[in-house]
Amino acid sequence: MSVETHEFQISTRGHNHVLNITDEVANCVNAGRIRDGLVVVFIIGSTAGITTTEFEPGLANHDLEAGMERIAPEHGNYLHEQTWHDDNGHSHVRASLIGPSVTVPLVDGQLTLGNWQQVVLLDFDTRGRNRRIVVQVMGEQENSHRQVPDQ
Repeated sequence: MSVETHEFQISTRGHNHVLNITDEVANCVNAGRIRDGLVVVFIIGSTAGITTTEFEPGLANHDLEAGMERIAPEHGNYLHEQTWHDDNGHSHVRASLIGPSVTVPLVDGQLTLGNWQQVVLLDFDTRGRNRRIVVQVMGEQENSHRQVPDQ
């Protein structure tokens, strides 16, 4: 088994900004030699998450934020904010619920995503950031299959 690690950066606006990063992830995969295996997409940081969803305006611009507001309200009472004297306790809770990574099977060099399924980054922080995303691909490289010599 081989492992390839890629990284890219993307600027966000914070405040529940949802970005479709599927093409960036696919570009990382295509830059490597692994054709079959697993692709792990991981965000560095504790106020953003990675998942899959249908990236369409209703979900990206309203529904995901509205759902998160019901679960972890922006103006709730967070001990994190008392500890650090900041304003992003809800950001940490939301990011923890989504999680920092997603794993996607890779088959014949293609991410196995459904027609309406994209890899998305959700930035919950209270300000924009330059986010680092690590894409690690594990599996079999093309032309890595050993052939048994004729006897």
